[in-house]
Amino acid sequence: MEHFNIARRRFLKGATASLALAAIGASALDFINPDKPYRVALIGTGWYGKSDLFRLIQVAPVQVVALCDVDKQMLQAAGDMVRKRQASGATPKLYTDYRKLLAENELDIVLVGTPDHWHALQTIAALQSGAHVYVQKPISVDVIEGEAMVAAARKYNRVVQVGTQRKSTPHLIEAKKNIVDAGLLGKISHVEMCCYYHMRNNGNPPIQAVPEYFDYEMWTGPAPLRPFDGLPHVRWWRTFMEYGNGIMGDMCIHMFDTVRWMLQLGWPKRISSTGGIYVQKEGKSNITDTQSAIFEYDGLNCIWQHRTWGTPADPKYPWAFKLYGEKGTLAASTMSYDFIPEGNGPPVHRDVVYEKEKYPEDLTEPAIELNAAPATRLHMLNFLGAIKNGGRPVADIEEGHISTASCILANISLQTGRPVVYDPQKRIITGDPAATALLQRPYRGPWEHPQV
Repeated sequence: MEHFNIARRRFLKGATASLALAAIGASALDFINPDKPYRVALIGTGWYGKSDLFRLIQVAPVQVVALCDVDKQMLQAAGDMVRKRQASGATPKLYTDYRKLLAENELDIVLVGTPDHWHALQTIAALQSGAHVYVQKPISVDVIEGEAMVAAARKYNRVVQVGTQRKSTPHLIEAKKNIVDAGLLGKISHVEMCCYYHMRNNGNPPIQAVPEYFDYEMWTGPAPLRPFDGLPHVRWWRTFMEYGNGIMGDMCIHMFDTVRWMLQLGWPKRISSTGGIYVQKEGKSNITDTQSAIFEYDGLNCIWQHRTWGTPADPKYPWAFKLYGEKGTLAASTMSYDFIPEGNGPPVHRDVVYEKEKYPEDLTEPAIELNAAPATRLHMLNFLGAIKNGGRPVADIEEGHISTASCILANISLQTGRPVVYDPQKRIITGDPAATALLQRPYRGPWEHPQV
Protein backbone atom coordinates (compact mmCIF):
# COMPACT_ATOMS: atom_id res chain seq x y z
CA MET A 1 0.00 0.00 0.00
CA GLU A 2 3.00 2.34 0.19
CA HIS A 3 2.55 3.25 -3.49
CA PHE A 4 -1.00 4.34 -2.73
CA ASN A 5 0.10 6.42 0.27
CA ILE A 6 2.61 8.18 -2.02
CA ALA A 7 -0.14 8.80 -4.56
CA ARG A 8 -2.33 10.19 -1.80
CA ARG A 9 0.37 12.60 -0.62
CA ARG A 10 1.04 13.69 -4.20
CA PHE A 11 -2.66 14.39 -4.73
CA LEU A 12 -2.93 16.46 -1.56
CA LYS A 13 -0.06 18.71 -2.67
CA GLY A 14 -1.72 19.67 -5.93
CA ALA A 15 -3.18 23.03 -6.87
CA THR A 16 -6.48 21.32 -7.70
CA ALA A 17 -6.68 19.34 -4.45
CA SER A 18 -8.89 21.89 -2.70
CA LEU A 19 -11.27 21.90 -5.65
CA ALA A 20 -11.49 18.13 -5.55
CA LEU A 21 -11.99 17.94 -1.80
CA ALA A 22 -14.71 20.57 -1.96
CA ALA A 23 -16.44 18.72 -4.77
CA ILE A 24 -16.30 15.24 -3.27
CA GLY A 25 -16.71 15.88 0.43
CA ALA A 26 -14.96 15.04 3.67
CA SER A 27 -14.76 11.31 2.98
CA ALA A 28 -12.68 11.89 -0.15
CA LEU A 29 -9.52 10.36 1.29
CA ASP A 30 -11.33 7.06 1.89
CA PHE A 31 -11.27 6.28 -1.80
CA ILE A 32 -7.84 7.78 -2.42
CA ASN A 33 -6.53 5.12 -0.04
CA PRO A 34 -9.15 2.33 0.25
CA ASP A 35 -8.70 -1.11 1.77
CA LYS A 36 -8.07 -2.67 -1.63
CA PRO A 37 -7.57 -1.36 -5.17
CA TYR A 38 -10.54 -0.83 -7.45
CA ARG A 39 -10.80 -3.58 -10.05
CA VAL A 40 -10.97 -1.82 -13.41
CA ALA A 41 -11.42 -2.73 -17.07
CA LEU A 42 -11.21 -0.59 -20.19
CA ILE A 43 -13.28 -1.29 -23.31
CA GLY A 44 -11.74 0.54 -26.25
CA THR A 45 -7.98 1.03 -25.91
CA GLY A 46 -7.56 3.85 -28.42
CA TRP A 47 -6.40 7.39 -27.79
CA TYR A 48 -8.89 8.68 -25.24
CA GLY A 49 -9.68 5.33 -23.64
CA LYS A 50 -6.08 5.00 -22.51
CA SER A 51 -5.94 8.67 -21.53
CA ASP A 52 -8.94 8.26 -19.22
CA LEU A 53 -7.50 5.10 -17.71
CA PHE A 54 -4.11 6.68 -17.00
CA ARG A 55 -5.77 9.66 -15.29
CA LEU A 56 -7.65 7.23 -13.04
CA ILE A 57 -4.43 5.36 -12.25
CA GLN A 58 -2.85 8.67 -11.20
CA VAL A 59 -5.45 9.57 -8.55
CA ALA A 60 -6.57 6.28 -6.98
CA PRO A 61 -5.31 2.76 -6.32
CA VAL A 62 -6.60 0.56 -9.12
CA GLN A 63 -5.85 -2.87 -10.48
CA VAL A 64 -6.42 -2.87 -14.22
CA VAL A 65 -7.51 -6.45 -14.66
CA ALA A 66 -8.68 -6.46 -18.28
CA LEU A 67 -8.58 -4.56 -21.55
CA CYS A 68 -10.72 -5.03 -24.66
CA ASP A 69 -10.21 -3.95 -28.24
CA VAL A 70 -10.99 -5.38 -31.68
CA ASP A 71 -7.58 -4.21 -32.94
CA LYS A 72 -5.13 -6.80 -31.61
CA GLN A 73 -2.10 -4.61 -32.27
CA MET A 74 -3.58 -1.68 -30.38
CA LEU A 75 -4.71 -4.02 -27.61
CA GLN A 76 -1.25 -5.53 -27.16
CA ALA A 77 0.39 -2.10 -27.09
CA ALA A 78 -2.13 -0.90 -24.51
CA GLY A 79 -1.42 -3.95 -22.35
CA ASP A 80 2.27 -3.12 -22.35
CA MET A 81 1.61 0.53 -21.46
CA VAL A 82 -0.72 -0.37 -18.61
CA ARG A 83 1.79 -2.87 -17.22
CA LYS A 84 4.36 -0.08 -16.98
CA ARG A 85 1.91 2.43 -15.49
CA GLN A 86 0.03 0.47 -12.85
CA ALA A 87 1.50 -0.16 -9.41
CA SER A 88 1.37 -3.96 -9.57
CA GLY A 89 3.31 -4.13 -12.82
CA ALA A 90 0.87 -6.79 -14.01
CA THR A 91 -0.29 -7.06 -17.61
CA PRO A 92 -4.09 -7.02 -17.82
CA LYS A 93 -5.99 -9.86 -19.45
CA LEU A 94 -6.63 -9.00 -23.08
CA TYR A 95 -9.97 -9.51 -24.84
CA THR A 96 -11.39 -8.80 -28.29
CA ASP A 97 -15.03 -9.26 -27.19
CA TYR A 98 -16.35 -7.07 -24.39
CA ARG A 99 -19.06 -9.59 -23.54
CA LYS A 100 -16.44 -12.20 -22.66
CA LEU A 101 -14.49 -9.65 -20.59
CA LEU A 102 -17.58 -8.77 -18.55
CA ALA A 103 -18.57 -12.41 -18.08
CA GLU A 104 -15.15 -13.55 -16.84
CA ASN A 105 -14.20 -10.73 -14.45
CA GLU A 106 -15.69 -9.22 -11.31
CA LEU A 107 -15.22 -5.49 -11.79
CA ASP A 108 -15.77 -2.37 -9.73
CA ILE A 109 -15.36 0.07 -12.62
CA VAL A 110 -15.59 -0.19 -16.40
CA LEU A 111 -14.33 2.61 -18.64
CA VAL A 112 -15.98 2.79 -22.07
CA GLY A 113 -13.74 4.49 -24.63
CA THR A 114 -15.07 3.00 -27.86
CA PRO A 115 -16.54 4.98 -30.79
CA ASP A 116 -19.96 6.51 -30.18
CA HIS A 117 -22.01 3.79 -31.85
CA TRP A 118 -20.92 1.29 -29.18
CA HIS A 119 -21.44 3.40 -26.03
CA ALA A 120 -25.00 2.35 -25.25
CA LEU A 121 -24.66 -1.43 -25.57
CA GLN A 122 -21.37 -1.58 -23.69
CA THR A 123 -22.45 0.76 -20.90
CA ILE A 124 -25.68 -1.13 -20.31
CA ALA A 125 -23.87 -4.50 -20.36
CA ALA A 126 -21.31 -3.22 -17.84
CA LEU A 127 -24.09 -1.97 -15.57
CA GLN A 128 -25.81 -5.34 -15.80
CA SER A 129 -22.56 -7.00 -14.74
CA GLY A 130 -22.55 -4.91 -11.54
CA ALA A 131 -19.88 -2.34 -12.42
CA HIS A 132 -19.93 1.43 -12.18
CA VAL A 133 -19.21 3.07 -15.54
CA TYR A 134 -17.24 5.99 -16.88
CA VAL A 135 -18.39 6.52 -20.47
CA GLN A 136 -17.03 8.94 -23.01
CA LYS A 137 -19.25 11.58 -24.54
CA PRO A 138 -21.51 11.73 -26.43
CA ILE A 139 -23.25 8.95 -24.54
CA SER A 140 -25.21 7.65 -27.54
CA VAL A 141 -25.85 7.95 -31.27
CA ASP A 142 -29.61 8.21 -30.88
CA VAL A 143 -32.01 9.56 -28.28
CA ILE A 144 -33.65 6.27 -27.28
CA GLU A 145 -30.23 4.72 -26.58
CA GLY A 146 -29.65 7.54 -24.11
CA GLU A 147 -33.02 7.01 -22.45
CA ALA A 148 -32.19 3.31 -22.06
CA MET A 149 -28.79 4.11 -20.52
CA VAL A 150 -30.33 6.40 -17.91
CA ALA A 151 -32.94 3.74 -17.10
CA ALA A 152 -30.25 1.05 -16.73
CA ALA A 153 -28.14 3.20 -14.40
CA ARG A 154 -31.15 3.73 -12.16
CA LYS A 155 -32.35 0.10 -12.36
CA TYR A 156 -28.98 -1.35 -11.33
CA ASN A 157 -28.22 1.52 -8.91
CA ARG A 158 -24.79 2.21 -10.31
CA VAL A 159 -22.88 5.43 -10.84
CA VAL A 160 -22.31 6.51 -14.43
CA GLN A 161 -19.99 9.45 -15.03
CA VAL A 162 -19.89 10.95 -18.53
CA GLY A 163 -16.61 12.28 -19.91
CA THR A 164 -17.83 15.87 -20.12
CA GLN A 165 -14.94 16.97 -17.94
CA ARG A 166 -15.40 20.69 -18.49
CA LYS A 167 -17.45 20.53 -15.27
CA SER A 168 -14.24 19.48 -13.54
CA THR A 169 -11.95 21.97 -15.29
CA PRO A 170 -10.36 24.14 -12.56
CA HIS A 171 -10.54 27.53 -14.29
CA LEU A 172 -14.12 26.88 -15.43
CA ILE A 173 -15.17 25.88 -11.90
CA GLU A 174 -13.66 29.20 -10.77
CA ALA A 175 -15.50 31.11 -13.52
CA LYS A 176 -18.81 29.57 -12.51
CA LYS A 177 -18.29 30.40 -8.84
CA ASN A 178 -16.65 33.82 -9.06
CA ILE A 179 -18.31 35.25 -12.19
CA VAL A 180 -21.63 33.51 -12.94
CA ASP A 181 -22.85 32.50 -9.47
CA ALA A 182 -21.53 35.75 -7.96
CA GLY A 183 -23.83 37.68 -10.27
CA LEU A 184 -21.15 39.66 -12.09
CA LEU A 185 -22.88 39.04 -15.43
CA GLY A 186 -26.32 40.07 -14.21
CA LYS A 187 -29.23 38.68 -16.21
CA ILE A 188 -27.93 36.40 -18.97
CA SER A 189 -30.11 36.44 -22.08
CA HIS A 190 -27.86 35.23 -24.88
CA VAL A 191 -25.23 32.48 -25.26
CA GLU A 192 -22.97 31.75 -28.21
CA MET A 193 -21.03 28.50 -28.62
CA CYS A 194 -18.71 27.56 -31.44
CA CYS A 195 -16.09 25.29 -32.95
CA TYR A 196 -13.97 26.45 -35.86
CA TYR A 197 -11.39 23.65 -35.81
CA HIS A 198 -10.51 22.13 -39.18
CA MET A 199 -11.21 18.63 -37.86
CA ARG A 200 -13.36 17.08 -40.61
CA ASN A 201 -11.17 14.28 -41.98
CA ASN A 202 -12.37 14.48 -45.57
CA GLY A 203 -10.19 11.97 -47.42
CA ASN A 204 -10.67 9.56 -50.31
CA PRO A 205 -8.82 6.36 -49.36
CA PRO A 206 -9.40 3.32 -51.59
CA ILE A 207 -11.32 0.22 -50.60
CA GLN A 208 -8.82 -2.31 -49.25
CA ALA A 209 -8.45 -5.63 -47.49
CA VAL A 210 -9.10 -5.75 -43.77
CA PRO A 211 -5.89 -6.50 -41.79
CA GLU A 212 -5.90 -9.87 -40.07
CA TYR A 213 -5.35 -8.23 -36.68
CA PHE A 214 -8.50 -6.07 -36.96
CA ASP A 215 -12.03 -7.43 -36.49
CA TYR A 216 -13.98 -5.01 -38.68
CA GLU A 217 -17.25 -6.87 -38.26
CA MET A 218 -17.08 -6.50 -34.47
CA TRP A 219 -15.81 -2.92 -34.68
CA THR A 220 -18.86 -2.02 -36.77
CA GLY A 221 -21.28 -3.85 -34.47
CA PRO A 222 -24.78 -2.33 -34.65
CA ALA A 223 -23.77 0.38 -37.15
CA PRO A 224 -24.07 0.10 -40.95
CA LEU A 225 -21.19 -1.88 -42.47
CA ARG A 226 -19.27 0.49 -44.72
CA PRO A 227 -16.77 -0.85 -47.26
CA PHE A 228 -13.42 -1.00 -45.46
CA ASP A 229 -11.17 1.89 -46.52
CA GLY A 230 -8.53 1.82 -43.80
CA LEU A 231 -8.34 1.66 -40.04
CA PRO A 232 -11.08 3.93 -38.65
CA HIS A 233 -9.18 4.95 -35.51
CA VAL A 234 -9.02 8.49 -34.09
CA ARG A 235 -10.42 10.95 -36.66
CA TRP A 236 -11.59 8.76 -39.58
CA TRP A 237 -14.68 7.22 -37.97
CA ARG A 238 -15.79 10.62 -36.69
CA THR A 239 -16.16 11.90 -40.23
CA PHE A 240 -19.15 9.59 -40.88
CA MET A 241 -22.69 9.90 -39.54
CA GLU A 242 -22.91 6.10 -39.47
CA TYR A 243 -20.92 6.11 -36.21
CA GLY A 244 -21.77 9.38 -34.52
CA ASN A 245 -23.41 12.78 -34.91
CA GLY A 246 -20.71 14.83 -36.55
CA ILE A 247 -19.13 17.87 -34.98
CA MET A 248 -22.49 18.71 -33.40
CA GLY A 249 -22.31 15.47 -31.41
CA ASP A 250 -18.56 15.57 -30.87
CA MET A 251 -17.80 19.20 -29.97
CA CYS A 252 -21.08 21.03 -29.32
CA ILE A 253 -21.98 18.62 -26.52
CA HIS A 254 -18.94 19.76 -24.50
CA MET A 255 -19.76 23.44 -24.72
CA PHE A 256 -23.54 23.06 -24.44
CA ASP A 257 -23.15 20.77 -21.41
CA THR A 258 -20.86 23.33 -19.76
CA VAL A 259 -23.31 26.16 -20.42
CA ARG A 260 -26.20 24.11 -19.01
CA TRP A 261 -24.14 23.39 -15.89
CA MET A 262 -23.13 27.01 -15.40
CA LEU A 263 -26.66 28.35 -15.91
CA GLN A 264 -28.58 25.40 -14.39
CA LEU A 265 -30.51 24.67 -17.58
CA GLY A 266 -32.49 21.51 -18.28
CA TRP A 267 -34.04 20.36 -21.56
CA PRO A 268 -34.37 23.08 -24.22
CA LYS A 269 -37.93 24.09 -25.06
CA ARG A 270 -37.27 23.92 -28.79
CA ILE A 271 -34.31 23.11 -31.03
CA SER A 272 -33.66 24.13 -34.62
CA SER A 273 -30.68 23.70 -36.92
CA THR A 274 -29.53 24.39 -40.45
CA GLY A 275 -26.37 23.53 -42.33
CA GLY A 276 -24.76 21.04 -44.64
CA ILE A 277 -21.66 20.37 -46.69
CA TYR A 278 -21.12 23.80 -48.22
CA VAL A 279 -17.37 23.88 -48.94
CA GLN A 280 -15.55 20.56 -48.50
CA LYS A 281 -17.34 18.45 -51.10
CA GLU A 282 -14.35 16.56 -52.49
CA GLY A 283 -13.99 13.69 -50.00
CA LYS A 284 -16.00 10.84 -48.47
CA SER A 285 -16.97 12.64 -45.27
CA ASN A 286 -20.74 12.93 -44.79
CA ILE A 287 -20.80 15.10 -41.65
CA THR A 288 -21.58 18.80 -42.05
CA ASP A 289 -18.78 21.25 -42.60
CA THR A 290 -21.06 24.18 -41.67
CA GLN A 291 -23.89 24.06 -39.13
CA SER A 292 -25.83 26.39 -36.85
CA ALA A 293 -28.26 25.43 -34.10
CA ILE A 294 -30.50 27.26 -31.64
CA PHE A 295 -31.38 25.72 -28.26
CA GLU A 296 -34.28 27.78 -26.92
CA TYR A 297 -35.10 28.48 -23.27
CA ASP A 298 -37.40 31.05 -21.67
CA GLY A 299 -35.79 34.41 -22.35
CA LEU A 300 -32.56 32.80 -23.52
CA ASN A 301 -31.20 31.37 -26.75
CA CYS A 302 -28.07 29.21 -26.79
CA ILE A 303 -26.67 29.41 -30.32
CA TRP A 304 -24.11 27.00 -31.79
CA GLN A 305 -21.98 27.49 -34.90
CA HIS A 306 -19.32 25.27 -36.42
CA ARG A 307 -17.24 25.57 -39.56
CA THR A 308 -14.44 23.23 -40.58
CA TRP A 309 -13.03 25.81 -42.99
CA GLY A 310 -12.00 29.45 -42.85
CA THR A 311 -10.95 31.39 -39.77
CA PRO A 312 -12.54 31.53 -36.31
CA ALA A 313 -14.75 34.47 -35.37
CA ASP A 314 -12.51 35.08 -32.34
CA PRO A 315 -8.99 33.63 -32.81
CA LYS A 316 -8.51 33.50 -29.03
CA TYR A 317 -11.63 31.37 -28.60
CA PRO A 318 -11.94 28.98 -31.59
CA TRP A 319 -13.79 26.30 -29.55
CA ALA A 320 -15.62 28.08 -26.79
CA PHE A 321 -18.75 29.60 -25.32
CA LYS A 322 -19.68 33.18 -24.48
CA LEU A 323 -22.28 34.19 -21.92
CA TYR A 324 -23.74 37.63 -22.56
CA GLY A 325 -25.17 39.34 -19.49
CA GLU A 326 -26.49 42.83 -18.89
CA LYS A 327 -23.45 43.59 -16.71
CA GLY A 328 -20.75 41.94 -18.80
CA THR A 329 -19.59 39.02 -20.93
CA LEU A 330 -17.83 35.77 -20.02
CA ALA A 331 -15.81 34.10 -22.77
CA ALA A 332 -14.46 30.66 -21.87
CA SER A 333 -12.75 27.63 -23.35
CA THR A 334 -10.63 24.69 -22.29
CA MET A 335 -7.63 27.03 -22.30
CA SER A 336 -8.79 30.18 -20.46
CA TYR A 337 -11.60 32.51 -19.53
CA ASP A 338 -12.09 36.26 -19.81
CA PHE A 339 -14.67 38.36 -18.00
CA ILE A 340 -15.31 41.68 -19.71
CA PRO A 341 -17.47 43.94 -17.51
CA GLU A 342 -19.87 46.53 -18.83
CA GLY A 343 -18.47 49.97 -18.03
CA ASN A 344 -15.23 50.67 -16.19
CA GLY A 345 -14.86 47.64 -13.91
CA PRO A 346 -11.70 45.51 -13.99
CA PRO A 347 -11.59 42.61 -16.48
CA VAL A 348 -10.62 39.16 -15.21
CA HIS A 349 -8.44 36.65 -17.07
CA ARG A 350 -7.48 33.12 -16.02
CA ASP A 351 -5.53 30.43 -17.85
CA VAL A 352 -5.83 26.68 -17.77
CA VAL A 353 -4.16 24.87 -14.87
CA TYR A 354 -1.36 22.49 -15.81
CA GLU A 355 0.15 19.93 -13.42
CA LYS A 356 3.34 19.02 -15.26
CA GLU A 357 5.56 19.14 -12.19
CA LYS A 358 3.17 17.12 -10.09
CA TYR A 359 2.59 14.48 -12.76
CA PRO A 360 5.79 14.41 -14.86
CA GLU A 361 4.66 11.20 -16.56
CA ASP A 362 2.15 13.36 -18.45
CA LEU A 363 5.05 14.80 -20.44
CA THR A 364 6.03 11.43 -21.90
CA GLU A 365 2.56 10.03 -22.58
CA PRO A 366 1.85 9.82 -26.31
CA ALA A 367 -0.92 12.11 -27.63
CA ILE A 368 -1.95 13.35 -24.18
CA GLU A 369 -4.04 16.55 -23.99
CA LEU A 370 -2.02 18.27 -21.29
CA ASN A 371 -4.62 20.98 -20.75
CA ALA A 372 -7.34 18.38 -20.15
CA ALA A 373 -5.37 16.09 -17.82
CA PRO A 374 -6.06 17.98 -14.54
CA ALA A 375 -9.76 18.20 -15.42
CA THR A 376 -9.98 14.47 -16.14
CA ARG A 377 -8.21 13.67 -12.86
CA LEU A 378 -10.75 15.77 -10.95
CA HIS A 379 -13.54 14.15 -12.96
CA MET A 380 -12.30 10.70 -11.92
CA LEU A 381 -12.15 11.77 -8.27
CA ASN A 382 -15.70 13.09 -8.48
CA PHE A 383 -16.75 9.75 -10.01
CA LEU A 384 -15.09 7.79 -7.18
CA GLY A 385 -16.66 10.10 -4.61
CA ALA A 386 -20.12 9.32 -5.97
CA ILE A 387 -19.36 5.60 -5.83
CA LYS A 388 -18.16 5.92 -2.24
CA ASN A 389 -20.93 8.21 -1.00
CA GLY A 390 -23.83 6.85 -3.04
CA GLY A 391 -24.64 10.16 -4.73
CA ARG A 392 -24.73 11.43 -8.28
CA PRO A 393 -21.53 12.58 -9.97
CA VAL A 394 -21.19 16.04 -11.50
CA ALA A 395 -21.58 14.58 -15.00
CA ASP A 396 -24.30 12.06 -14.15
CA ILE A 397 -25.67 9.98 -17.01
CA GLU A 398 -28.95 11.92 -17.02
CA GLU A 399 -27.14 15.24 -17.54
CA GLY A 400 -24.98 13.62 -20.22
CA HIS A 401 -28.15 12.34 -21.87
CA ILE A 402 -29.80 15.77 -21.98
CA SER A 403 -26.71 17.33 -23.55
CA THR A 404 -26.17 14.46 -25.99
CA ALA A 405 -29.82 14.17 -27.00
CA SER A 406 -30.12 17.92 -27.54
CA CYS A 407 -27.28 17.77 -30.08
CA ILE A 408 -28.88 14.74 -31.78
CA LEU A 409 -32.19 16.61 -31.89
CA ALA A 410 -30.41 19.50 -33.62
CA ASN A 411 -29.32 17.07 -36.32
CA ILE A 412 -32.89 15.76 -36.60
CA SER A 413 -34.04 19.35 -37.10
CA LEU A 414 -31.46 19.80 -39.83
CA GLN A 415 -32.51 16.52 -41.46
CA THR A 416 -36.25 17.30 -41.40
CA GLY A 417 -35.95 21.00 -42.12
CA ARG A 418 -38.11 22.06 -39.17
CA PRO A 419 -37.75 22.82 -35.43
CA VAL A 420 -38.26 19.99 -32.95
CA VAL A 421 -39.81 19.95 -29.49
CA TYR A 422 -38.85 16.84 -27.51
CA ASP A 423 -41.06 15.47 -24.75
CA PRO A 424 -38.76 13.42 -22.44
CA GLN A 425 -41.72 11.92 -20.57
CA LYS A 426 -43.47 10.59 -23.65
CA ARG A 427 -40.19 10.19 -25.58
CA ILE A 428 -41.64 11.74 -28.71
CA ILE A 429 -41.10 14.83 -30.80
CA THR A 430 -44.34 16.65 -30.20
CA GLY A 431 -46.69 16.76 -33.16
CA ASP A 432 -44.17 15.22 -35.56
CA PRO A 433 -44.40 11.43 -36.08
CA ALA A 434 -41.82 11.51 -38.89
CA ALA A 435 -39.24 13.22 -36.67
CA THR A 436 -40.16 10.92 -33.75
CA ALA A 437 -39.24 7.95 -35.95
CA LEU A 438 -35.70 9.35 -36.12
CA LEU A 439 -35.22 9.13 -32.35
CA GLN A 440 -34.10 5.51 -32.75
CA ARG A 441 -31.68 4.39 -35.44
CA PRO A 442 -32.05 0.96 -37.01
CA TYR A 443 -29.50 -1.55 -35.73
CA ARG A 444 -27.62 -3.99 -37.92
CA GLY A 445 -28.36 -7.56 -36.91
CA PRO A 446 -27.85 -9.57 -34.83
CA TRP A 447 -27.44 -6.59 -32.46
CA GLU A 448 -30.67 -5.44 -30.79
CA HIS A 449 -31.40 -1.84 -29.91
CA PRO A 450 -31.78 -1.26 -26.13
CA GLN A 451 -35.20 -0.19 -24.93
CA VAL A 452 -36.30 1.69 -21.83
